[in-house]
Amino acid sequence: MSIRFIQNKGSCCGLGTRGCSKAKNKLNNYDWLCDIDKAQKATDFIEVQFKNTRKGYFLNKEQLPLKKGDIIAVEASPGHDIGTVSLTGKLVLLQMKKNRYRFDEEPKKVYRYAKPADIEKYEEAKKREHETMIRSRQIATDLGLNMKIGDVEYQGDGNKAIFYYIADERVDFRQLIKVLAETFHIRIEMKQIGARQEAGRIGGIGPCGRELCCSAWMSNFISVATDAARFQDLSMNPQKLAGQCAKLRCCLNYEVDAYVEGRKQLPPRKVELYTKDSIYYHFKTDVFKKEITYSTDKNIPVNLVAITSKRAFEVINMNKNGEKPFSLLSDTELKEEKRDSKDILDDSVSRFDKKKKKKKKKPDNNNIKNRPNDRLPNETNGASTQQKRNSNAEVSQ
Repeated sequence: MSIRFIQNKGSCCGLGTRGCSKAKNKLNNYDWLCDIDKAQKATDFIEVQFKNTRKGYFLNKEQLPLKKGDIIAVEASPGHDIGTVSLTGKLVLLQMKKNRYRFDEEPKKVYRYAKPADIEKYEEAKKREHETMIRSRQIATDLGLNMKIGDVEYQGDGNKAIFYYIADERVDFRQLIKVLAETFHIRIEMKQIGARQEAGRIGGIGPCGRELCCSAWMSNFISVATDAARFQDLSMNPQKLAGQCAKLRCCLNYEVDAYVEGRKQLPPRKVELYTKDSIYYHFKTDVFKKEITYSTDKNIPVNLVAITSKRAFEVINMNKNGEKPFSLLSDTELKEEKRDSKDILDDSVSRFDKKKKKKKKKPDNNNIKNRPNDRLPNETNGASTQQKRNSNAEVSQ
């Protein structure tokens, strides 16, 4: 009996690009409600993704049977635009709320499925984007504007283009718009973006070996402070802490809350611990192990002792009461340390050397035969025995 496995490409939850499987598009959302009919029919709004990270929400007034991955023509101002359906159903309402969509305005509509002529026109417009960006940068430099045009995106019908620029100061680009409109014969729209948004649009691979978070799933960018690196005891090296956007990495904020909560369960770093022998200063802390290392010197590591946070609080309380322990380690820790400690120099230094066995040399019979004056061992032994016999015979006579 043979079993056949058929890939389901038509259903919502199939393995194809039209299902709820993970797509290769940037900022893709996994539709975990795709197999529930009520969730899919909860709204007529759909999410459409355009170039890079730009997304829009449109009303499917004609109630076309749209699925994830369909290429459609949607309303634009003016004309129409070409995009890909990235999300349908109830999750669209949650995304609209997250992105602060204004429901009081009249929504833009879905026109139709994209025709072959629409796609050809859209592909021709995309080919002009790079040349337009290079030319627009030269025009901005000639006009003396302190700005950088990072990306250009043409509309699906090729009648309009969006110019994304970065500027530290306010820029008067009215003259630039006139020159660009005369040069390219299209409608111009200028959008200012930040350095993080530019890195998200360009994309790339981070030092972790994965795709940049800003181009993969992040849509809201939160400011990152240097305190996030200090809380995690990271070296304040700007080359290691900066991302592709030349600003502090967004991933510094991922675990900082866990470090802040963990530090609340540890003693302050400025507290000094007193024993009968010396004074110990804080050297380093392992937040998640709740282990603190102390040194007898403030600046350099000397006589390092690692103790738990529980033991550190015990020593602090003893110092407050005027008591000084013999050691920072507790009695049980001292016993374990003596049990585990071994002197490496007790054994011989040559204990790692391999003893070489002496090999007995075998006589080479070929060399002995080739010598004219030498005799073989058997011949010499035979001659000596014959001489002894002759001498014994003479003595008897």
